[in-house]
Amino acid sequence: MNLLLAVFLVCLFAVLAGALAFHALARLGSVGRAACDACAKAPLLDVIVFLFCHGPHLAATAVWLGYRHSWIGPTKTLGGEEAPISTPARWAWREPPPALLSGDPLVRADGAIPGPDAWLGGGLGLLALLGVSIAAQAAALVLWSWFHEAITPGARSGPRIVTTLNRRVGPVRNHLAVWWTALAVPLFTLVRLAQILIYPPLHWLVRLPRYKTSEWINVSRQKFSGLVGYDLIWCLYCDWMTGVWSLGSEMLRNVESFWCPIRYSSPEKCEKCVLDFPDIDGGWVDARGSMADVARVLEQKYPGPNGENGWFGHPTRVQVKITIDGQQPR
Repeated sequence: MNLLLAVFLVCLFAVLAGALAFHALARLGSVGRAACDACAKAPLLDVIVFLFCHGPHLAATAVWLGYRHSWIGPTKTLGGEEAPISTPARWAWREPPPALLSGDPLVRADGAIPGPDAWLGGGLGLLALLGVSIAAQAAALVLWSWFHEAITPGARSGPRIVTTLNRRVGPVRNHLAVWWTALAVPLFTLVRLAQILIYPPLHWLVRLPRYKTSEWINVSRQKFSGLVGYDLIWCLYCDWMTGVWSLGSEMLRNVESFWCPIRYSSPEKCEKCVLDFPDIDGGWVDARGSMADVARVLEQKYPGPNGENGWFGHPTRVQVKITIDGQQPR
């Protein structure tokens, strides 16, 4: 079988099998529901999202490496025994036919000639394998959507997000736009990896607050009545994406207020960013202030309550203010 077709089929069936496994798990009674609930929040959700989103890409890369280094794929017959071809340009090379002239420019020094799949071991081959894995993911999403709609005919024929928006903006534009948003998946994966790998040392080093990530990184829209097929998969994507972004914004509030508690000189930027960074109007030094003002704010705010150095509006500070003043802070 052609290698590209084999990678496509393996990735397609792996993604579909993973989706069907969750359908089966949800039908195993209370034990299955408990398992699904555990999988719907970090840290298990991180593993599941990574496998569905990037597992096929890793598999395609592994196939390419194996092909490139002759761990899989073609071999040469040396002395009657099969052995990997051992030069840097060894992908899919084969013994030349007897009639081939030795002066042919395609013949290597050891007498081998390129086979039809030799290009798969190069950079173009890697791109092709990755493209095939992405195509398999897209095909699996479409097939699963059709399957899920087929087993929920009542919800499929009722009011839906996709059909409503198709009427409002046109089906072609709606579908192209929502598929275009899938290009952001690697960005959100990198943000989530930063939350896992980069932020925790900031807690150990300068006592920025810890977070229970399962309260932020979770999905629950699968429980919404009538959400099926195409609508469901994209709503779950947004469900995960907004949690990742919100947690990243919360962590960045701590970083900004700890190291850079200075308002921006641009009033427009302050106005637009204050929603995500409330300390702009809640304690940061005016842009016309001095470094003495900045040092005074840092001395006033840090260390924070119980040694936790959260942003100035962080819940730990709010709780302490309520306890001391006996009233809700403004």
